[in-house]
Parts: sequence; C-alpha cells; structure tokens
Amino acid sequence: MYSTGMTFKLKSGCYPEYKKAHDELWPDMVEALNANEVNMVIHHYHDRLFLYATAPSQEHMERSHQGPVADRWGEYMATLMDTDDEGKAIVEDLEEAFAIGVFKIESPN
Repeated sequence: MYSTGMTFKLKSGCYPEYKKAHDELWPDMVEALNANEVNMVIHHYHDRLFLYATAPSQEHMERSHQGPVADRWGEYMATLMDTDDEGKAIVEDLEEAFAIGVFKIESPN
C-alpha cells in the first residue's frame, strides 16, 4: 500500500468555496479516484489544509491525478490556494513520522 501526506494553504476567505467544491466533487474526479482505489481525507485548520491519502501503489495515485479532468481540477483549485510564480498550487509533502497497523510498511531485509 502507498500512502502520502501533504499540506497546502488556502487564500484568505476561500475555505467555503473549497469545501463546497469537495462536497460536490465532479463525477469524473470521483470516478478517477475510485478507479484507482484512492482513499483520501483532507483536514482543515485555520487557512491550512492537510491531506492524507492511500492507494494500492504510487502509480495508482499518479494515474488518479492525470488527464483533462485532473488538469481542470488543478487549475480550479489553484484559484483557491497559494500558488507559485507559474500559478500552480504550492503543495508541501509531509514526512512520515510514525506509522502503525495497516499503515506500517515493513522494510525488506
């Protein structure tokens, strides 16, 4: 199993639109995530979002975020989040600090 965590910052006052967009997630995005067995949860704290997701593999995760609908979604989300000079949402990967249970991946020895 592959897991990932990341954080990003919303532009001031954009949380209600961000929340609504995810409450009404586009069917094509739902289909892409489900087809790739992606499980995801996003938590909100002040102007910060924390995403945690799992998938059978990193390839599954990457496939779920490819194609025209994913590109449109990314462009839309960039209007709500802090962006870099190219207009892409600034996403910071989180280092795993601890894992237990199904999230613990044993290193091969």
